[in-house]
Amino acid sequence: MEPPEHVRATFGLREVTPVWLGDWDGGWRCGDVVLSPVADHARAAWSAKIRETLKVDGLRIARPVRATDGRYVVSGWRADTYLEGSPEGRHDEVVSISLRLHQATTKLERPRFLVQPPVGPWVDVDVFVAADRAAWEAVPLRSLRAGGVVPTTSPDGRRSMELIGQLATLRKPVQTPAQLVHGDLFGTVLFTGTSTPGLTDLTPYWRPVAWAAGVIVIDALSWGGADDGLLDRWSDLPEWPQMLLRAVMFRLAVHALHPRSTPDALPGLARTADMVRLML
Repeated sequence: MEPPEHVRATFGLREVTPVWLGDWDGGWRCGDVVLSPVADHARAAWSAKIRETLKVDGLRIARPVRATDGRYVVSGWRADTYLEGSPEGRHDEVVSISLRLHQATTKLERPRFLVQPPVGPWVDVDVFVAADRAAWEAVPLRSLRAGGVVPTTSPDGRRSMELIGQLATLRKPVQTPAQLVHGDLFGTVLFTGTSTPGLTDLTPYWRPVAWAAGVIVIDALSWGGADDGLLDRWSDLPEWPQMLLRAVMFRLAVHALHPRSTPDALPGLARTADMVRLML
């Protein structure tokens, strides 16, 4: 959906024709600004406020563009400076970027919205919140069922649930402290030749840094064509096998819970789960 005229006007973009960008969260380029639809107002405003001043070595960060009245979000849309680039299969670089990024976010406070449980009616954000909790709580998805939400009954959804149950028995307590991390860097870092990579947004979670790196690795192995050696190349990260375990449980839970999940996504994820299992 193209950004409405009144939204463009409020961000000072009256005389610019929007051009859709496939690699930018459904965003539309309006000159040097990108307008993107917002799934959750609180998270979008938080991300904008953090990105306004965040500095990370070797990383371009899209800065928020405030509306003429100072707002970060207008009628479900946010505005950011445009960055050249597109996602590429440079998976080790993305993990390295993750580690540098999280050195810069280590002192950020935990946002209040990360403490709140999902509340119906669900939106996409709630699926990821529930999946994240499923990977860490004592009995995966117990809190979800206690809230009256019944997980999917599709064949691949049931298989995901089975795998989560099996993997949960392999978990051991971890000691690595949690902090503010970006939990969805795979496919969202923008590359253009040898230029500095770019980052368009922050997707916040309160987990260990190695877990965020683990999610990148799980995604890259499952769907990004990464070589199997990616698992071992980052094995010096704290409690790496356990972080990978929770990362793959998280992705399996997303697959089981998300209404737009497709059966084609499960085989790669199941194969990666088997690889993680062998590490434990």
